[in-house]
Amino acid sequence: RPTSREMIEEYFGAPAPDIEFREEAYPGYAAPIVRLAQQDGHPCDRRECIAAVFGLIPAWSKDGKNYRSTYNSRSETIFSKPSYRHAWKKRQFCIVPMAAFYEPNYETGKPIRWRIERQDRKPFGVAAIYDHWKNPNGEWIPSFSLITVNADPHPVMGRFHALGDEKRSIVVIDPDHYGNWLRASTDEAVTYFAPIPADSFTTLTAAKVKPPA
Repeated sequence: RPTSREMIEEYFGAPAPDIEFREEAYPGYAAPIVRLAQQDGHPCDRRECIAAVFGLIPAWSKDGKNYRSTYNSRSETIFSKPSYRHAWKKRQFCIVPMAAFYEPNYETGKPIRWRIERQDRKPFGVAAIYDHWKNPNGEWIPSFSLITVNADPHPVMGRFHALGDEKRSIVVIDPDHYGNWLRASTDEAVTYFAPIPADSFTTLTAAKVKPPA
């Protein structure tokens, strides 16, 4: 669930684009990301917020449909997988402003959609990588992938996904470290790879919603 345009500017220090993002972002949808602004083809210290496709489309993609399987990038293979290694090597790090996210809980035996958010209901920034793909019309399309880490023993994220499946967590960046993450080297970036802070987040059951086509 992307945070509001007003919250993006207040909490992430970047003017939001004049776009009304969907209430919930599914793979293939446009969602806001915050990155270092580009000046003469290079990142500068100023932050910007742009709309990007949820699901990374690598530059070599033929049809732009890779987002169906690249909306999450595993921290263990992000540097080697063909879809992600270019963005990783180029240090194309970004932050995804969120109000909440959803995971399936199987404790009843059936998948029940649960909402995970900060206990204080404030927006939070999630670590991601981004890349650009040129569509057949010659337009460059930005896209991104959320970085995930193992969360098997985690008290919050360990409750989700089917029995026997590996548990994963997104990576939440502390607001004091937004600038450091966006400017990080690859060696520095891996030091941020940890599950969400369990003492800051809470879970709520949510209505079961079928993703739109």
